[in-house]
Amino acid sequence: MVRRTTAEGDSELLVDIYVVDEFFGDRALTDSNNSYEKAIAVERDTRVMTWTDTEIQQLILRRPQLGIALIQMLTRRCINYSRRIESCSSDTVARRLARSLIHFSERLGEKLENGSIQLMPLSHELLAEYIGTSRELVTQYMNQFRRQDYLRYSRKEIVVYPEAMNEIFRQSD
Repeated sequence: MVRRTTAEGDSELLVDIYVVDEFFGDRALTDSNNSYEKAIAVERDTRVMTWTDTEIQQLILRRPQLGIALIQMLTRRCINYSRRIESCSSDTVARRLARSLIHFSERLGEKLENGSIQLMPLSHELLAEYIGTSRELVTQYMNQFRRQDYLRYSRKEIVVYPEAMNEIFRQSD
């Protein structure tokens, strides 16, 4: 599931990618008019559970631990958004792509016995939208990362080698 947002008349921005059991639509808790946001299912058999803001408020009143968990999750998201904005303003495209792949592998990946992390297949177009560049540049760097043994990928998966991938951040520009 991907979530995009637009300002009136502006182009879309890919906000994030969500998987099973993740919460999205949090903007509805603060803004009654969030018609400029949309979620798009990437997989065919996607089902979404929905709650109104009133239902969420009532759940939090009955279960304060849920409210604390929600605040923690939203705070982590804010920290990640801040890091992403900082990366967009100071990192090269290669570093932004590497940071995003590491972020997705930590959040969405499955650790394999050899220390690598297996991710669902993310298209170069989707990665380009996420880091704010062109699909062509993402393809160029993904191929470079593959040649450098930082990762391998196919239409079925992306496998990230985190220790190798971190080499990008040790290199000078």
